[in-house]
Amino acid sequence: MFAAGIALAVSILLTPLLIRIFAKRGFGQEIRVDGPASHQSKRGTPTMGGVAILVGLWAGYLGSHLIGIGYSADGPSASGLLVLGLATALGVVGFLDDFIKLRKQRNLGLSAAGKYIGQISAAVIFAVLALQFRGENGLTPGSMHLSYVRDISTVSVGAIIFVAFVCLVVVAWSNAANLTDGLDGLAAGSMSLVLGAYVIITFWQYRNACATLPEAGCYNVRDPLDLALVCAAGAAACVGFLWWNAAPAKIFMGDTGSLALGGMLAGLSITTRTELLMIVLGALFVAETASVVLQVAVFRTTRTRLFKMAPFHHHFELSKWAETTVIIRFWLLAGMASAVGLGLFYSEYLSQVG
Repeated sequence: MFAAGIALAVSILLTPLLIRIFAKRGFGQEIRVDGPASHQSKRGTPTMGGVAILVGLWAGYLGSHLIGIGYSADGPSASGLLVLGLATALGVVGFLDDFIKLRKQRNLGLSAAGKYIGQISAAVIFAVLALQFRGENGLTPGSMHLSYVRDISTVSVGAIIFVAFVCLVVVAWSNAANLTDGLDGLAAGSMSLVLGAYVIITFWQYRNACATLPEAGCYNVRDPLDLALVCAAGAAACVGFLWWNAAPAKIFMGDTGSLALGGMLAGLSITTRTELLMIVLGALFVAETASVVLQVAVFRTTRTRLFKMAPFHHHFELSKWAETTVIIRFWLLAGMASAVGLGLFYSEYLSQVG
């Protein structure tokens, strides 16, 4: 509650300040010329609002730990700091991308190679560190097993393959969040729903941790309660930003926010041992990415377009859906995916306990 409350307050109060600062400096969004014509009116809207999300995220996490001192609570954990560090590193990559766009007054920032180098560098550092910091129960933040709701003991990889896998996961989720950030409030609203589901998952893992409750169905996750703080702060920071980012948006999160939030999902999937379950929880982000892949594949093979435009939220805009209709219905899809993911998570627990 403290983590969420602090993050919400910081995000909702900092965002209008950023709007004024960025507007005064002319930090306005450039709009792709091949996008929907209705989006041209958004040109000049302040961007890089992801700064408010990151500041709110850190404030909520650290603030809750400061309050926790009075309750003799444990301090920040390796898992929590690694996830936050990964999100921040990718946020820096996104900030550089946004800043180049603004300085050069174009819709292209970092080159594709430059962005991938930043994403992979952050992922490698995260992966290497995730196999360190063995806790009292012998667990590290990351595991060299593939995971669904918990580690799959029959699927194990070596350290090098683990690092390569983490790079794939980080690049995939950060780009998926980036592709989804194409309509006012779409990414922030959807992300808050997924992170809200993860608050429940991580707290359930804490209440049924093998370290404290070694019985059927328990979870071997290094720092589940601290990860719950990260998720609560992240969800609340997104909601606070959404207050100003909802249609008609007064500020965009930019790559600063979308890459950071995508990296946060990737880090959570690894540290909570839910890499495959994340595909269900984040199904909207997966679908947005798949629409781009399918569009390219179909066009290159048949020279026709599967969608009027990809990512496919633009397809519905060009099909005469109102932007707010697309956004709300996609939020509903994100909410349903999160609910299904939670159902799968709990049903797996029930299958373990009998």
